[in-house]
Amino acid sequence: MMEPEELDQQLPLLPAPDSEGEGDGEDELYEHHRIRADKKQELLRLDKFLLNRLANTSRTRIQNAIKAEAVQVNDRVVKSNYRVKPLDVITITLPEPPREFKVVPEPMDLDIRYEDSELLLVNKPAGLVVHPAFGNWQGTLVNGLAYHLSNLPTGRNGEIRPGLVHRIDKDTSGLLVVGKSEWAMTHLSQQFFHHTIERTYLALVWGVPKESTGTIRGHIGRSLKDRKVQAVYPAGEQGKHAVTHYKVLRSFGTVSLLQCNLETGRTHQIRAHMKHIGHPLFGDATYGGDKIVYGQRTGAYKVFAEKALEIMPRQALHAKSLGFIHPTTHEQLHFEVELPADFEAVLAKWEQYEQQ
Repeated sequence: MMEPEELDQQLPLLPAPDSEGEGDGEDELYEHHRIRADKKQELLRLDKFLLNRLANTSRTRIQNAIKAEAVQVNDRVVKSNYRVKPLDVITITLPEPPREFKVVPEPMDLDIRYEDSELLLVNKPAGLVVHPAFGNWQGTLVNGLAYHLSNLPTGRNGEIRPGLVHRIDKDTSGLLVVGKSEWAMTHLSQQFFHHTIERTYLALVWGVPKESTGTIRGHIGRSLKDRKVQAVYPAGEQGKHAVTHYKVLRSFGTVSLLQCNLETGRTHQIRAHMKHIGHPLFGDATYGGDKIVYGQRTGAYKVFAEKALEIMPRQALHAKSLGFIHPTTHEQLHFEVELPADFEAVLAKWEQYEQQ
């Protein structure tokens, strides 16, 4: 049975998966609550049982969590009318570790591409950090969202990443979907967890893959040498299962424009997978793409390539499209955004070089 201080917590629905919208890893679940029923527990509906045990929450929020399969009894998914029995173990797992920090709302210019009562889609520019974290407590997308939506779901004490159900790296541009209600967050988070979200990225990589279309499979986990970098490991050794599908859209000889579709969503998934097959993202300093990888390192080509890197001194990765089921209308939605100016400019430069 949980101690009283453990029970005095709000049910947070729902923080974001740990992922790069690219995946930065939106597939792992974290246990927020574990409650063992007393030996003398009388039969009681699960939603009522949790309402009695979790402070500062509502029966509707609890029922939404149960419906979204965030609540399990004895490691099994059940319905709200399940009757809790003596010694049952009830767990509440969410795609984000528990947070303890408040989000400070800040006015911000947001490039919102769609918005209704349940959700919004924002086109994030490169250079904008998505969520507050050590070293970036202010000026993040979440701070701007908190200002834009005063009733954005924040959980207990305004916990981190209100409304956010996935993320993309600071220097990756593109689409993010944001839940504006508890149910929308829950529903969208489960779509990410079950890999039913359609995500398409455009990536400029060094070199030309041997196959014009392909699938990269390899467990992704933190590097044993550098915890800031993700490494690819053989299945079963370390990390988590990850799958990236790619298609070569255009080849410029020493660099290629790829379409990447994620089957899973691990941290730095596209960046780590492309590095693993020998084609790091153009401009990606973390994974070795900020220097010439293919082509001569002398003469006119060297001068040209270095100027191209100056145009786009970040990883050339853009979250172009998102497809998902609307949480309340159940309509299949699809959204796309154009490439940002720096990405367009570097492509134009490579096109110019190819025509010389």
